[in-house]
Amino acid sequence: MQKLFNPKSVALIGATDRAGSVGLGIVKNLLFGKGQRKIYFINPNNKKILNQKTFTSILDIKEKIDLVVIAIPAKLVKQVCVECCSVGVGSVIIISSGFAELGKDGAVLQKEIKNIFATNNIPLVGPNCLGIINPKVKLNASFAPETPKQGNIAFLSQSGALIDSIIDKSLLENFGFSLMVSYGNEAGLSLNDFLKIANDDKNTKVIAVYLEEIKNGQEFIRVASEITKSKPIIILKGGKTQEGKKAVQSHTASLAGDEKIYSTAFQNAGVIEVETIRDLFLASQTLEKSPRADLGEVFRGLPSGWAILTNGGAVGVVTADWCSRFGVKLAKISGPQNNPWDILGDASSEIYQVALMSLLKQKEIFGVIFCQTLQTMTDPLENAKIIVKTQKDFPNKPILPLFLGGKITKKGSDFLTKNGFLNFNEPRDVALCAKFLTKPRGQTSG
Repeated sequence: MQKLFNPKSVALIGATDRAGSVGLGIVKNLLFGKGQRKIYFINPNNKKILNQKTFTSILDIKEKIDLVVIAIPAKLVKQVCVECCSVGVGSVIIISSGFAELGKDGAVLQKEIKNIFATNNIPLVGPNCLGIINPKVKLNASFAPETPKQGNIAFLSQSGALIDSIIDKSLLENFGFSLMVSYGNEAGLSLNDFLKIANDDKNTKVIAVYLEEIKNGQEFIRVASEITKSKPIIILKGGKTQEGKKAVQSHTASLAGDEKIYSTAFQNAGVIEVETIRDLFLASQTLEKSPRADLGEVFRGLPSGWAILTNGGAVGVVTADWCSRFGVKLAKISGPQNNPWDILGDASSEIYQVALMSLLKQKEIFGVIFCQTLQTMTDPLENAKIIVKTQKDFPNKPILPLFLGGKITKKGSDFLTKNGFLNFNEPRDVALCAKFLTKPRGQTSG
């Protein structure tokens, strides 16, 4: 897979400088990594594209090409696939649409292309996909509008458009990715293959997936079950309703399948299932940044669980409500304090620190939700510093910050972000992510 995800040479069939075109988008993205690899543009009608020499055909390039990206009309794709095989390219991405997602004729063409590459043992991504991105090696073999920052989340998506929007969101909210793959119609490499690739990638800590269909369910359960022993997989499944299933068929030529069957498969594989795009990345970022909570004695009936620390009673109550809804157990705090522990509105940073340390020292508590409302005595930046320092002292007990506020709170929130923490703005979100961090195998997010 090195030739696919870290190629030394890339050729784009369908390169163009036409404004607003897919081909130009891929050209610009490939040039982002021009210091890392050789790049060849193929277009029989242009001598140069963005001041770079073009070739008439893949047959005209004397060097062996690691990766070929194809972005031409579907009716022309089969011929260039044959040419790619004749010169022994290392891997291929077909961006072009117009295959099985359009019906019977497209499905026949897709099968022919699949057989061409299978016969020659050449890895194929697509067709009908956005492409792939590996930020670490500056590879953007896609027509995404931007290249994301480097991070530790691998995002595998049957939808390319969703990747575009997620990249835009990630640049605003300052999170990154280890790999991004739009796998489209899966004529060659499948979701199961990409799960294995992400698992083998040392830069990937968490695998996030958007899917509409699993083509080989038994293989998926086997692969995912092995991966989730060491890396979490979070999945958002599209096409759960009747209307959604109809939309899926025209989107990626997939059969959405029964919701209960998929949820059972996810449970059996130890996968976290979420219901929204927002939750997909809340879960991913939480599991990327926070330690998994030690479940301790919780399954032996002892009162182990999370503690909620707050300087505002209402926030503590609402957070406790959400914890209850998501099945997040609250521990019994030793001493006279209740859980949530309200240290009152005039709590200084020193009081927060003493209370936080007191909670984390208790064996029955395996994580703390640190709630902060903005009062006269509140120092958001100092409270953020306390969280960062204390997390280092208790590396196996997650601290989840819930800093409510805006302008004044921002200094604290920014400090948390700078130091690798995800700051939450809603009690519902922090409770859900507490569930993710303590999720026993075989349970969904609800």
